[in-house]
Amino acid sequence: MLTNRIGLIAAAALASYGNLGHAAGDATRGQKYFQTQCTACHSVNTGQSGVGPSLRGVVGRKAGSLADFAYTQALKAAGATWDEKSLDEFLANPTQKVAGTSMVIAIPVAGDRADVIAYLSTLKLAATAASAAPAPALGLVKGPTQAQLEAASTNRRDWLYATKDYNGQRYVDLDQINVKTASKLRAQCIYRSSTATQMQTNPIVYESVMYLTLGRATVAIDAQTCREKWTYNWQPKGKEISTTNRGVAIKDGKLVRGTSDGWLIALDLGSGQLLWSREIAGAKSSQYLSMPPLIYKDMVLYGPAGADYGSKNWVGAFKLDDGEPIWRFNLIPDDSEPGAETWKDSKARANGGGSLWTPLALEVSKGALYLPVGNPAPDFFGDVRPGDNLYTNSMVALDVKTGKLLWYHQAVAHDEHDSDLSQVSPLFSAEVNGKSRDLVALSGKDGLLRVLDRNTHEVLYQVPITTRKNVDTPPTVEGIHRCPGLLGGMEWNGPAYSPKSNTLFVAAVDWCGTFTKFDKEPEFASEAHYYGGAVVSDPRDQAKGWLTAFDASTGKARWKSAWKTPLVAGVVATRGGVLFTGDMNNDFLALDASNGEVLYRFNTGGSIGGGVVSYELEGKQYVAVTSGVVSGFFGGTGLPTVIVFGLP
Repeated sequence: MLTNRIGLIAAAALASYGNLGHAAGDATRGQKYFQTQCTACHSVNTGQSGVGPSLRGVVGRKAGSLADFAYTQALKAAGATWDEKSLDEFLANPTQKVAGTSMVIAIPVAGDRADVIAYLSTLKLAATAASAAPAPALGLVKGPTQAQLEAASTNRRDWLYATKDYNGQRYVDLDQINVKTASKLRAQCIYRSSTATQMQTNPIVYESVMYLTLGRATVAIDAQTCREKWTYNWQPKGKEISTTNRGVAIKDGKLVRGTSDGWLIALDLGSGQLLWSREIAGAKSSQYLSMPPLIYKDMVLYGPAGADYGSKNWVGAFKLDDGEPIWRFNLIPDDSEPGAETWKDSKARANGGGSLWTPLALEVSKGALYLPVGNPAPDFFGDVRPGDNLYTNSMVALDVKTGKLLWYHQAVAHDEHDSDLSQVSPLFSAEVNGKSRDLVALSGKDGLLRVLDRNTHEVLYQVPITTRKNVDTPPTVEGIHRCPGLLGGMEWNGPAYSPKSNTLFVAAVDWCGTFTKFDKEPEFASEAHYYGGAVVSDPRDQAKGWLTAFDASTGKARWKSAWKTPLVAGVVATRGGVLFTGDMNNDFLALDASNGEVLYRFNTGGSIGGGVVSYELEGKQYVAVTSGVVSGFFGGTGLPTVIVFGLP
C-alpha cells in the first residue's frame, strides 16, 4: 500500500513538473539548446531561411505560411497555428504531428522542449516585419471565356471540364500518339504530394497549367514540367463526414470547388488566393460536397452528396462573382412539388437521399442541364419509403437558366441496393436506322448502359456492362447474393465517346456482394450512416473489371476485355485510335481502340482511380494520369501523384 502511495506521489510530482516546465520554460537555457542543436537548419533572422524556415516570430504563426520558404505540402496543409501546445506536440514527434513533414528531428525531453519554446516566444517580429506579405496580384488570368467553354470539344490545347467539355465526351482530336507510336511513350514529369488523401480528382488544363484537388488542397502545376505554381489549403470550419473530392471548374479567371464541410469556394486562377466562400451544406444536414462543379455563363451549378447519411438533397445555381444563390431544384421533392406523390409516406422524404457526386452535362443549344441523381435512403430498407422515390436514380433535365424541370428518366425505381445512376454523359449525335438522332448515355451502379433520345426521350437500348445476377431481388434479413454488389457497375468516371468511330468505351467494376436488411426499421441519426442494412462484398481478389467498346447507335459490343482489377479511372478516346486509362494494379494504359490490345503499360507506383486527360502544348501531345489511394472501399496504394506522359 505504501509503495502504491509513493508511486502515485511520484507520478503526480512528475506530472506537475512537466506542466510547470511546459508553462514556464527557461528562455536562456532554450537559447543555448537552440544554438547547439537547431541552428544548422534554422535561423532566427527575419527573411533568412535555410534548410528550414526562419523561426523569428514562429509563435503565433500559421504553419507553412512564411512567404520566403518552400514548405512541404504536408506542412502547408497541416492547418496548425504554432502555440506552446502545438509546438510541444510537433517537437516531441514531428512526423506524428504532421505526417509527411521533412522535419524528422525530435526533442524527446519535455523540459528541453519547454525551454526551446520559451526562447522561441521571445523572438518577436519587428513592427515593420510583422505586417503581412503583399497579397499576390489578382486577375492576371482572365479566361476561360464562355465561348472557350462552349468550344471545348474541339480544343486540342486545353481540357476545360471534368469530362473534357459540356457534352462529356472525353475525346481529344489528337493523333500524335497513335497505334504505331504509343509504345514509345515515356514519363515526362511527376508531381507527388506528401499529403495522404484519396485521389479521385479530374484535372483541368488551361493555358499550360493543370488544376486539381487533393482532399482539402487545391493545386496548380505546370502541365509540361509538373512544377508547382501554387497551393491553396482550405481549413475546415465544420465537421467532415466524407473527404473525397472529384475536381474543380474554371471560368473568367476563377476556380470553383466544393469542400467536404459544405462550403462552395472560389479562388483566383492565377494565384490561388481565396476570393469568396459560401456555406451551402454541411454535416448538420448530413451533407458534404464532392462533385466537380459546372460553370455556365455567370452561374456555378452544384449540389451536395450525403444520401448514405440520410440527407435530403438538391441542386442549385450560384453566382460566379460571389456565390449568391440564384435558383434551387429539390431532388427529393417538398410537399407541394411534382414527384412528392412517389413517396407514399411523406415523412420518408425528410431523409430521402438523392446525392450529386459525379459530373453534370449541359446541352448548350437547348439550355438543358443533365443531372445524375443517386440512391434513396435508407439504402437497403425500402419498407420505410414505399413508392418510386423520385428523383432518385434518375437523369433529371432542367432549364439551366431557371432550374425548372424539363423532363426526367428514372433508371431504377424504389432502389434497395444503392444502385446510383452515376453518369449522364456523353451527349452525342449519331445515325440510328438512317436518321440522325441526339442521344445521351446513362450508366450507373446497376451495371447497365442505357442510351436515350434527348428529343423524344425514348430508350433506344440498354445493355449490361458487368455481371448482373439477382438484380431485382430485395435484401433480406438472411441475405441475398447479388451482382453488382455495393461497388459494382459504373462508378464516378463515365464512358468516352469517339465521333470518329461512333463508339462508346465503357470501363466497369465486376464485384458482387451479399445484401442484408435490418430486422427492424432503422432510426435516423445525424452524421451517421442511414443504411437500414449492410453489404458484405465478395473477397477482394474476386473483384474484377470490364472494358467494353459498344457501337453507339445499336449497343452491340465491338470488343470486350476482362480485367484483373476493378476499372474506375477515367477513359480518354483520341483521333489517333488510342484509348488512355489505368487500373487498380497501378498501371497506366494505352490501348488500341479498335480491339482493346494493350500498346503501352507503365507502373505508376499508385492505384489509378481518378481522371486521365490529354492535351497538346507547343506541338506535342501529352497524357496526364492521376494515381494514389482510391478510397476506403476500393483501397489502393500510393501518395497522390500526377504523371505526365509524351513521346520522346
